[in-house]
Amino acid sequence: MYRIGIDLGGTNIAAGVVDEGQHIVAEVSLPTGAERPAEAVVADICRAAEKAMEKAGITAAHCASVGIGSPGTCDSANGVVVRAYNLGWDHVPVCRMLEERFHVPCRLSNDANCAALAEQVAGAAVGHDNVVLITLGTGVGGGIIIGGKIYDGMRGAGAELGHTLLVLDGEPCTCGRRGCWEAYSSATALIRQARQAAAEHPESLLAGAEEITGKTVFDAADRGDETANAVVDRFCDYLGAGVTNIVNALAPEVILIGGGISRQGERLLAPVRRYVEKNCFGGPEGAIPIIAAARLGNDAGIIGAAAL
Repeated sequence: MYRIGIDLGGTNIAAGVVDEGQHIVAEVSLPTGAERPAEAVVADICRAAEKAMEKAGITAAHCASVGIGSPGTCDSANGVVVRAYNLGWDHVPVCRMLEERFHVPCRLSNDANCAALAEQVAGAAVGHDNVVLITLGTGVGGGIIIGGKIYDGMRGAGAELGHTLLVLDGEPCTCGRRGCWEAYSSATALIRQARQAAAEHPESLLAGAEEITGKTVFDAADRGDETANAVVDRFCDYLGAGVTNIVNALAPEVILIGGGISRQGERLLAPVRRYVEKNCFGGPEGAIPIIAAARLGNDAGIIGAAAL
C-alpha cells in the first residue's frame, strides 16, 4: 500500500506518493495562494494529491492514508489546524475535508514534527526512538520524537524550542519576548550578527559583500577573515547553548540540525558538539547525544506527513 504525504507551506503545497520503503515515488507542487479562503487552499491540496497519484499510476484505493504537515498549531487528535498565521487559518478541520474527498483516514501534525518523524523513520535518526530536530531558517523550529512518537504537547503547542530563553532581556524576538534562542541561532540572527560585525570592521570581507547571507559568512570565515570567523564562532556558541538546554531537559539519543545552514556540515557541527560536551550536565560523561545534520532536506515534509 502507498500513503499520501502533504507538505503545506505558506508558499507551496507539495504532495507526494510514498511507498512502504519510505520513498517518494511521485511528487507534485502547486502554489498555495495563502490569501485565499481555506476551502480554496484545501481544494488545491486535493488537486495536488490527485495529480501525484496520477503521476504514480495509482488511485486513492491504493492508499492506506493521507497525512498532512501544516505550519502553526495543530490539534492532531481531531485533525484541526487551530491557527496558522501565514495561511490565515483559524480552526480549519482539514482532515475531515480530505477524508470526505479521498475516503481514507487522514492524520495531521505540525510541519516541524513531520520533518522530525521523517528523519526518524527514513533519515539520519533511523533506529532511534528519542530524537529532536532543530531547523535553522528565518526562525528556529523544532520537532520532538519520544518513544518513537511525535510529542505535540498540550493543545499541540509543544516543541517551540526556538522560543526558549537564551539571554534575559536580550535581542527582540518575533514572538514579542526578548532573548529567545531564535533571536540568536536562526539564519536571520546570523545575518544580523554579521552585519553588525561588518559595520564595526570595515576591513572585513563581510563589509565588502554585496549581500550578506549565512553562506556569505561561512565562506568569508573559510577564507580566513578574522571578523567572519569570530561571528561564526559566536554563532556556534549560541547554537551549542540552546542544544545543551535540550540535552539537559530531554537527554535524547539524537539531535539533528536542519535548514540551509546545516549544509556547512562539520564547520557548524563540530563546535556545537564541543560546546555540549563541555557544558551539559555531567560534562563529557553525561548523556551526550549524537549531534548530526538532518539528511532528508525538502523531502522530509512529505515523508513525515505520510508516516503519520
